[in-house]
Amino acid sequence: MPDTSARTAAPESGTRPAPCLLRRALADVRSSRAPGLAPYVPERPFPWRGAGLPLSGNASRSGPGSRTGDRGGGRAAIDLDRVLRLSLAAPAGAPGRLRPVPSAGALHPVRAHLLIGPGCSLPPGRYAYDPRAHRAHRRGPAPDGVSPGVLVVLTVAASRTVAHYGHRAWPLLLLDTGHAAAALALAGPPAADVLVCLDADAALLSAAAGLPAAPGRPDTRPGAEPELPLAAVRLTPPGVTAEAPGTLTAWAGPIRAGTPSARPGTDTAAPTELAAARHLLHHIARAPELPGGTWHPAPRPGPVTDGALEKRRSAPPDDLTHPPGEDLLARLLTTARTARPDGPAWTAAVGGDAPALYVKAPGSRGLDVRASGDARPALARWAAGQQWIGGAGAVLLAHGCPGDAPAAAVRTCHLAAGYAAGAVQAHATALGLRSRPIGSWQRADLGAALGEAPGRDWIVHGLAVGAPPSPDGVAPDFVRHPPTAERPPAPKPPASTPPVATAPASTPRASRPLAPMPLAPMPPVTTPPAPTPLAPTPPVTTAPTPTAPAPTPPAAAATTPAAPATPPGEEERP
Repeated sequence: MPDTSARTAAPESGTRPAPCLLRRALADVRSSRAPGLAPYVPERPFPWRGAGLPLSGNASRSGPGSRTGDRGGGRAAIDLDRVLRLSLAAPAGAPGRLRPVPSAGALHPVRAHLLIGPGCSLPPGRYAYDPRAHRAHRRGPAPDGVSPGVLVVLTVAASRTVAHYGHRAWPLLLLDTGHAAAALALAGPPAADVLVCLDADAALLSAAAGLPAAPGRPDTRPGAEPELPLAAVRLTPPGVTAEAPGTLTAWAGPIRAGTPSARPGTDTAAPTELAAARHLLHHIARAPELPGGTWHPAPRPGPVTDGALEKRRSAPPDDLTHPPGEDLLARLLTTARTARPDGPAWTAAVGGDAPALYVKAPGSRGLDVRASGDARPALARWAAGQQWIGGAGAVLLAHGCPGDAPAAAVRTCHLAAGYAAGAVQAHATALGLRSRPIGSWQRADLGAALGEAPGRDWIVHGLAVGAPPSPDGVAPDFVRHPPTAERPPAPKPPASTPPVATAPASTPRASRPLAPMPLAPMPPVTTPPAPTPLAPTPPVTTAPTPTAPAPTPPAAAATTPAAPATPPGEEERP
């Protein structure tokens, strides 16, 4: 395993943006202000010159890091055709918008630059990857003595996402990059050493990829959209020891790569909102104090196979209405929690007969209850009004990132949330579950809704998960283990009791409201602790006038919002 403690010399990267600028941008993203309407921005042609090379055209070679099982010199240890086909490629014969890796609005702003050493299915060199054609465009040679394997620098071209989502775009670009990093890491050869870095300095990443250090240089890149580097993935052949930050620095020598082809007549003046998003992403990705970044291993969940990666898709909301079982949900929460040690916390909201917010129970395979009650209707309002979320089987929530978090923490939290959600989505597919990412959240202060300090625990990302209908036609339900009858009964208010905010005396225990649905704290199933009184905190969002719910089970249609015929989400702007 490479030594991840080593760091490289810091290139000139400037300073961080003023904290007040980042705080204002975060507050604006999390506010209820809707993006303004903008004209549709078509996808630009692939900007790099030259004919694309097939990624499997040179699979047999000899050299360091190659397997030598035949007289022709052996087969490359890193098959780039397989890795990219299972991660970033648009499937042959399908629209380019529909790919295995999810993206907000199906816009796919993430680009991949392949820094290839020996032992791969392409000759060493610097390449740009075209996911529509599934081809690599050679941009320049590799440095002398570069380590075996491939280093993938992930960048974003922000214009289409900003045109679609406005001021809400820049966190979605970070989430999309995290999803792409997870897709690449999961597609790595099982025997390869896979490392992921989400905090390397943007200037070092730009230099390694052969890109300008600043996001806008229309004089040297006529008509080409600036690319903002945000993350990197390293695939190393088995038996090879290479220090990842040092490999990144080795590629960051003098730029000898090609430049994008000119697009005469293309307007290179960025609109104000696009320029602001580029400026913010460029500056929060600076890390001059640790330019080489921190590289973490990428564990692959056991059930995830190549077949699961090929079948992975964002499911339509109508396929997400059945809750997964507790065992499956616990496994997904474990994957989310362990995917990135530097990532946010994860909680699952479940409805049905046991509506609550659940967390993974430490030291066991089960779940603990963080708060009781059905949070999904509130989540639907917080997620840009996507009503189908109120009827989802389960919604996994990545949360954290305080409103005053420093730039490095904001970047890492969003990238790690996207990365973990990508790993969970692949795991869910392998378990036979359906899933759909939820990227846009407004006024979603989960901590404040649960009676904690406001502004400290915001929802950053979400993943709706549903089980397929059972063969006998009976809808599955979320079942707690041990069964409810075997645990101490929790006090239940009458069906006509209004929310706690308006009738605190009718609730026998202290409550933690998630506006407007009260969530009373419940003890964990295994060892019920004594109830701890909590100071009441007003809900984050303004609750509507409470009405008495009908005396029906929680999962009934009377209390579960129906999914609209054409819900917003990946295909439409909320």
